[in-house]
Amino acid sequence: MIAEIQQAQRVETVKHSHQKSGVAARLQGASKNYENVRALDNVDFDVRTGELIALLGPNGAGKTTTVKLFLGLASPDSGVVSVFGGNPKSPQTRMRSGAMLQVAKVPETMRVREHIDLFRSYYPQPLPTQEIFAIAGLKDIQNRLFGDLSGGQRQRVLFALALCGDPDLIFLDEPTVGMDVEARRALWEQIRKLVARGKTVLLTTHYLEEADALADRIVVINKGKIIAEGTPAEIKKKTSGQMIRCISSLHIETVRAIPGVLEVKSDRESFEIRTAAAEPVLRELLIRDSTLRGVEVTNAGLEEAFLALTAENHKNL
Repeated sequence: MIAEIQQAQRVETVKHSHQKSGVAARLQGASKNYENVRALDNVDFDVRTGELIALLGPNGAGKTTTVKLFLGLASPDSGVVSVFGGNPKSPQTRMRSGAMLQVAKVPETMRVREHIDLFRSYYPQPLPTQEIFAIAGLKDIQNRLFGDLSGGQRQRVLFALALCGDPDLIFLDEPTVGMDVEARRALWEQIRKLVARGKTVLLTTHYLEEADALADRIVVINKGKIIAEGTPAEIKKKTSGQMIRCISSLHIETVRAIPGVLEVKSDRESFEIRTAAAEPVLRELLIRDSTLRGVEVTNAGLEEAFLALTAENHKNL
């Protein structure tokens, strides 16, 4: 009984802090185990109202578990999960949330319009059908069977289903998988418009370019723990340095041994070298290899920061 009272007090505290801070969803000291695997380890995580937040991490990092907790599809073993200051499993909360999940299964023998009509019927104030078609780009395929669609077209339908209830909080799990470049950019634009309308979006993606292009804030999770958080620019700064791309006759181990080289990998005939400062490394490369060519120098990007952060976290475990 005491434990139940304490849990209720924690929920009330979280609800009050939601109202004061503009937080759409919150994990507070949340942990989750699956048998002997600790999927989340005492995680504190806020999704702020009106932002697009990208949750990044390697496979098995805890991204899917985090989304399941927010959707009420799983419960934490300890800690508190709240959405709009309440229980994520309550009907009122679920009516304000929409989700596009990779694990989603929809009947393949129904037409696109039938799927939209069915999902709209679940909500008291759904988006108009034509508006959903316009946002997701479904007008030309509305009468086709879901089973006859390409991978990218199916993704657009799943995106549309997530929007049927005009949700305030939208979860997008790998939304552009299977899309070509043009379709991906078109979906990015629609996601930006949703945020501009005041919607809150939690995005999980393996396309780091996507996170860089869309996110107001990035959270990096690994081994069930949050290891970095900030704007895309702040995350990139966590891995200071530059990238050198070049074609060299040197052996990769020789390049790796050059002072100032932090990391090197081979990409077809080229080397990709991460370094704190490019000029000293380039001078040494030219001394050792007079045939050096195809040299490009860029600042370290989000991909390099992500790889460095997760690698450093792995070493510290």
